[in-house]
Formats: sequence, structure tokens, C-alpha cells
Amino acid sequence: MNSFRVLLKKEARENSRNYKMLWIPLVFIIFGILEPITNHFLPEIMKSVGNMPEGTEFLWPEFQGEDIFTSLLGQYQSIGVLVIILAFMGSISGERKSGTATLLYVRPISFRNYFLSKWIIVNAIVLGSVWLGFMASWYYIELLFNSVDVGHVLLFITTYSLSIIFVVTIVLTLSASLPTGGTAGVAIVITLVFQIIDSLLGQHWKISPWKLPLYATQWFQGDLNMQDFWSSIAATIILIIGLILIGITMSKRNAANTTI
Repeated sequence: MNSFRVLLKKEARENSRNYKMLWIPLVFIIFGILEPITNHFLPEIMKSVGNMPEGTEFLWPEFQGEDIFTSLLGQYQSIGVLVIILAFMGSISGERKSGTATLLYVRPISFRNYFLSKWIIVNAIVLGSVWLGFMASWYYIELLFNSVDVGHVLLFITTYSLSIIFVVTIVLTLSASLPTGGTAGVAIVITLVFQIIDSLLGQHWKISPWKLPLYATQWFQGDLNMQDFWSSIAATIILIIGLILIGITMSKRNAANTTI
């Protein structure tokens, strides 16, 4: 347990020194603020810079606060996930390549503690960033749009948080298994390409980790199928546990590939 605390402190200190604890929350907060502000002032912006003929009128949809949350989730699902991949794809493979891991592997450490310390700290950074982003957006939604039910917002963010944990686990497991470049490529395929496939063909299945963002938005609509929802939650948790076990195993197996 003492070695685990040491590894946690090491990861926290390392992510603080490389400013990931600062710039990743800032990215999510900026997107969270821009989404409601942009949607609120977009009609005025288009009228002032659109260079449209005089008398031209745009019929803009009446956005609700729930729509802004859904739109922001779409931003996080694309740009946000890409930020997570690029920020943490070298969490384990990068240490092997640079030789930093040698300083750890020569000690009698547990690879379970090694992997889990990274998993906990990275999830803390990413989840904190996502929640801060949604909270910042919520503030402006309340100012510029309608009031959104607190319970629905918390269920929406909590459901999406499990999807984010799934993404983080994929990235770290791939980092333990592959070189950094391979981690980035495969992670993009699994998280972003599979997401597109699910949006195009997802009507043929109801249970999937890639369904969680959709189910998160359905808290606002009130038409969530609870059986499909809980089945997807269970499937995601099982996959996360399985990926963690694979990550621990691959961290140990690839320790011999560390640059000396």
C-alpha cells in the first residue's frame, strides 16, 4: 500500500510538472463556455458578417439548454476524446521508450499498482476536466437559455463520465501494449471510428459502450430504455475491468522492451 501511494504521488507530480493538470481542464472549460455563447449569438454574428442580400432572413431553431448540453457532448466526443488520446498515449509506452521506466522496474514494484496509479490519476484529471467543462457550460446555459433540471444534468454527466473512463482505459491499455504511435492509431480507430460506425449502424444493437453518450442525452428526453441502459452500463464496466487486467499484464510483459 505504501508503494502504491508513492506511485500515485509520482503520477500526480509528473502530470503537474508537464501542465496536463492545467491545460486539459482549460480545453474542456473553453469548449464548455463557447458552446452556449456561440449558439446564443450565432444569429447576430451571421447577420453582421454573412454578407447576405438585404432582406434575407434566417430561420434559426429555438435552442433549449438541453440541446446545448447535447451539442457540447458531441464536441467532447470528437475533439475532447482526441485530446485525451494525444495527451496520454505515451503514459506507459513513452516511459519505456525514454528509459524513465528503468528507474521503476529495477525496484520491486507491483505492475498492478503501477498501472492502477496511472489509471486513477489520468481518470481524475480527465473526469475533473469534463465536469468543469459541463459546469461552466451550465452556468451560461442558465444565463442565456432556459433552466435545466438539476437531476437530469447530473444523470447526464454521470452517465457520460463512465464513457470517458472507458476511453481512458482503452488509451492506457494500448499504451501498455503498443509503441506510442501505435497507441494513437488504434485508440483513434476504437474510440472515434467505432463511434461513427455505431452512429450509422447502431440501430441494429442496443447494448454497447458506444451507446452511453446517446443514453446520457436521453435523460433529457425522458425516453430512456432502462433495460438497455443498465445492460450497456454493465457491459462497459466488464470491458473496463478486462482492459485493466490486460493493461497490467502487458505492462509486465513489455517491461523487457524498456530502453536502457
